[in-house]
Amino acid sequence: MAGVVEQRSIDVVPDDERHGSAVSQFTLWLGANLQITAVITGALAVVFGANAFWSLIGLLLGNLLGGAVMALHSAQGPRLGLPQMITSRAQFGVRGAVVPLALVIVMYIGFFASGSVLAGQAVGELTHLGETPGIVLFAAVTAVAAAIGYRLIHTLGKIAGLVCALAFVYLGIRLVQRADIGALLHDHRFGLPVFLLAVSLSASWQLAFGPYVADYSRYLPRHTSTRATFWWTLSGSVIGSQWSMTFGALAAAAAPAAFVGHEVGYIVGLGGAGLIASFLYFVIALGKLTINILNTYGGFMSLVTSVSGFRGQRTLSPRGRAAYIAGIMVAGTAVALLGKDSFLTSFKDFLLFLLTFFTPWSAINLVDYYLISKERYDIPALSDPGGRYGAWNARALTVYAVGVLAQLPFLATHFYTGPLVEPLGGADISWLIGLAVPAVLYWLAVRRDTARIPEPAAHDGEAAPAALGG
Repeated sequence: MAGVVEQRSIDVVPDDERHGSAVSQFTLWLGANLQITAVITGALAVVFGANAFWSLIGLLLGNLLGGAVMALHSAQGPRLGLPQMITSRAQFGVRGAVVPLALVIVMYIGFFASGSVLAGQAVGELTHLGETPGIVLFAAVTAVAAAIGYRLIHTLGKIAGLVCALAFVYLGIRLVQRADIGALLHDHRFGLPVFLLAVSLSASWQLAFGPYVADYSRYLPRHTSTRATFWWTLSGSVIGSQWSMTFGALAAAAAPAAFVGHEVGYIVGLGGAGLIASFLYFVIALGKLTINILNTYGGFMSLVTSVSGFRGQRTLSPRGRAAYIAGIMVAGTAVALLGKDSFLTSFKDFLLFLLTFFTPWSAINLVDYYLISKERYDIPALSDPGGRYGAWNARALTVYAVGVLAQLPFLATHFYTGPLVEPLGGADISWLIGLAVPAVLYWLAVRRDTARIPEPAAHDGEAAPAALGG
């Protein structure tokens, strides 16, 4: 099993174990986004008031903006050979990184749960076991696949990308046959608040990949082009998500009563009955399996990173790996079973709430990596609380807190609405504030702190030990 099950966790991937090309990022992220939760994210823009025409434009804008941020994180993987969140230690400190990490773990559990609700419906129908057993069975399969690791994840991404693309082409044809798409797109009335909601929904979808996207590019050869990694990741994620979200927005506009609250049943019914219906249930489960494995694997990485910051642990036994993954599975399954009856509204609020915490993290991480450290990190110091990055970085943590708080006046969710939302006509622009404010503040706070930055690599082609990634 050693050749099948991944042996690495949060340790650096050595050059002799690197493989693949940047194109693998396209197939992985295309497959991860051609799935039903992305469909529902697109539908939410229409459900909450936007017309189909402006929904599609808003969703595309959000996917491009959020996808660019996400792809910049992906480009860190080949350079550093590390999981995404462990690089947060360079900004927040070896132990201080646990602050954003704790929120990331909550995100993984939430996405695992929301995906399991939808996939559980499909598995329940496919196996005739019912929704609850379907959720449990789906969660168990997800955990086993995540435990096997990196190679299986990419292989599954390729298969899911092809199978789900064929299914979405077929479903798109069926939707065009059933609905008058021209009439749906004829209404061009513009409403800024609901347009910005559409942008925020898709941007949050993309930004939520940021904390783990480099986990799936870190095995690429060190000198893989940064530009190639960026563009292949961006194109796969944006094409897949916009394709799914466009289908969802049009389906919700064409048949709101039939679609909303019955998403799985509507999609399968749109495709047909008998073997076709069984195939579509399988496609829904396969698409969710792909992304839920990413969520489980990312949660596992984040838990290990959090614990190792205090224990000094760099490697993990197979038994420890299984225990961490089982913990993510149990927590996510419990949330799925508890929240399966109020999914749609809860998921919309969940996405927007998460955005409040991850935009400041993304801004700080990207400014530090690209503008301050110039793509150079002291790899050994990332595991040493007494080293270059320290245990806690008060400046970064303060900037992060300010970045979160700065968004609250502009935030609009079901359970909280900021005081500046109404003067803006109900528009939620919190994510823009969450990117801009901490980016500027962090740059001002650390731009002169040269002690944190290792020397450049000795020469091009080999990274000096203290400057891996350079």
